[in-house]
Amino acid sequence: MLTLTILNVMFNIIKGGFIMTIQIIPEWMVNFEDEDVAFLKKFLLASGSLKEMASQYGVTYPTVRLRLDKLIQKIQISESTTNEPYIDLIKRMVVNDKLDFDTAKILIAEYKKIGVKD
Repeated sequence: MLTLTILNVMFNIIKGGFIMTIQIIPEWMVNFEDEDVAFLKKFLLASGSLKEMASQYGVTYPTVRLRLDKLIQKIQISESTTNEPYIDLIKRMVVNDKLDFDTAKILIAEYKKIGVKD
């Protein structure tokens, strides 16, 4: 579970003498790691300046742009989920660099072939 302090909305519910805390995380942030949230916070504090972000991280502009593109992909995947949990898993693995894109395309294509036969 992500440790989100800035973007969480917390509710305390008192039920039977116990306090329960419910954390609400926007659906588009479900696939974010803690480091993704930290990057997003820095990005917002830098007013969206990739040049400033590159300076803060001590990397090149293209490196920061690539990192931002990966976050954008995570958001797009969360918004384009299908009724196919397997395909969604494969997409998440690609965005998180757990699986390369070409392999993912092959796995999804083969999965769809099997689904058509059923």
